Amino acid sequence: MTLFESLLLLLLAAVVLLQVARRLSLPYPSMLALAGAGMALLPGTPDFPIDPRTALPLFIAPALMDAAFDFPVSTVKRFWIPLVAYAVGGVIVTALLVGWIGWAYAALPFAAALVLGAIVAPPDAAAATAILSSMSIPRATDAILRGESLFNDAAALLLFGAALTAQTAGGLTLGQLGGFALAAPGGVLFGMVVGMVFPPMTRAICGALDSNLMQFIMTFLVWIVAEHLHLSPVLAVVALAMTIATRNSAPSSPRLRVQSYAVWSIVVFVLNVLAFLMMGLQARRILTGMSGDHLREALAFAGIVSAIVIVTRIVMMIGFNRYVAWYRRLRGLEPPAPWRQALLAGWCGMRGLVTLATAFILPEDFPQRDVVVLTAFAVVIATLVVQGLTLTPMIRLLGLDQRAITERELVAVRRGLVQAAIDRLANETGDERSRLDATYRMELDALGESTTALERHRTLALAALAAQREALERSRQQFQLTDDDYNFLLEQLDWRELAVLPPETTRIGAD
Repeated sequence: MTLFESLLLLLLAAVVLLQVARRLSLPYPSMLALAGAGMALLPGTPDFPIDPRTALPLFIAPALMDAAFDFPVSTVKRFWIPLVAYAVGGVIVTALLVGWIGWAYAALPFAAALVLGAIVAPPDAAAATAILSSMSIPRATDAILRGESLFNDAAALLLFGAALTAQTAGGLTLGQLGGFALAAPGGVLFGMVVGMVFPPMTRAICGALDSNLMQFIMTFLVWIVAEHLHLSPVLAVVALAMTIATRNSAPSSPRLRVQSYAVWSIVVFVLNVLAFLMMGLQARRILTGMSGDHLREALAFAGIVSAIVIVTRIVMMIGFNRYVAWYRRLRGLEPPAPWRQALLAGWCGMRGLVTLATAFILPEDFPQRDVVVLTAFAVVIATLVVQGLTLTPMIRLLGLDQRAITERELVAVRRGLVQAAIDRLANETGDERSRLDATYRMELDALGESTTALERHRTLALAALAAQREALERSRQQFQLTDDDYNFLLEQLDWRELAVLPPETTRIGAD
């Protein structure tokens, strides 16, 4: 089987898994993790070699750009204390504990064991976003989890780089330590500068295709240039995305935004698929190369590390929450989120792309590389499968299901948007104003209790659009227009139909 044929089969399997995940209301990253484990156990599947230097930017940069663009700077300012505590403190504590176990139990050199700790420490941005998007939990918890999964990648990769350098070079010089210390602020500054320069440079790019392509090119370029400058590529990409989103005073056209959302969703999903399945293939090669006793010892060690990763996060989340509660009570301040939200946040520590990709790039002569890679893979499986599949029952058990509240809040905001349009039309005159006002008032009534008028409007509009599509097809069959003109008119009808359909049916997303 050729590489191309194998990739097609893998992507077809991913489509099937996505259908299963949707019908069973399961997070698709958990299904991908199970598929990766299946690939690891399936004999005869082909191997996909990948350049380690390509793995990190290929798999991580687009996921970070996609997640960070939708994470506002105002949220970072609002929750900066828990974000720093979890994204930096959580990574360091987890890495040190895993490093100690690797040194004491698996006889790894401490620097090599710390490399393993840095690999398994950070929860993943893509996994958290994918899983949380299908659920409704308290807004503060949701924001902290999404923000943490962006910034902890930087802390983990800096620690990973320092520990790997210490392992391969036998230690760190003062110059290297200074370089790692400057990598984080330097990466943020570099990303902000590019984010301020990038929009004016691309004003001449107005097409949807070239605009989307330029977004990907700039994302990868920022990552690669930051690496060459010995800056944090993670923070550079995150700062780039947030700067562009914040400085976007002249929003792009609806056409560019809709296509951009769709393109980024499918690209991030495909990269998730390839990362999980390729890691499964690499784990299979390691499994087949281990003797029985060595494999049992490696699996036992992987189980211990997985337990440490899960328990450490839960203890840290609840401990920090209780400390903040004690501090606020002492100062007479408003209490923080209850411990139930902290427990939920602790259970949301799914590992994914970062753990997989950093395991990819370990050099072949790394001490006990097979054990380290197998352990990383096991942690991803344990967290995504065990925690990911039980997250919905956990939310219900803790009484944190916010779907009803979220729906009421969404309806209130939508009513405010419609009312803003009605208010704007209040001082206008003419038949056009009356027709627009009637349409908006039907939508406002539908957001209350009366839906009859709006449903009738939609039914008539969709019937009219169906008649237009039939007329368009007849014109095409009678050779009255070119293929380009046909596609242009068909697209116009599609936009009109999207404007008529209920908003919940037009959401763009992988799950």
